[in-house]
Amino acid sequence: MLYAEDVIIKPIMTEKTYTNIAEGKYTFEVAINSTKLEIKNAVEQLFNVKVLKVNTMRYDGKNKRVGVHQGKTKAWKKAIVQID
Repeated sequence: MLYAEDVIIKPIMTEKTYTNIAEGKYTFEVAINSTKLEIKNAVEQLFNVKVLKVNTMRYDGKNKRVGVHQGKTKAWKKAIVQID
């Protein structure tokens, strides 16, 4: 069992997420192996709100290159949480 602080990594604040806040939708970067139910429970526990819906998206890392060195950025997961 993960702690709520391990599931929710950080909020994502962009112009698009600010417009979604008016509709009651908040965006977070979450642990890549977390499920929708774990995300729902973590948000309810941390912020004392009622969660209506959770949408998740996974992002794969991109190939990056600096000179002759190649690498990859980390893969991450985003969750859009709609609250009551």
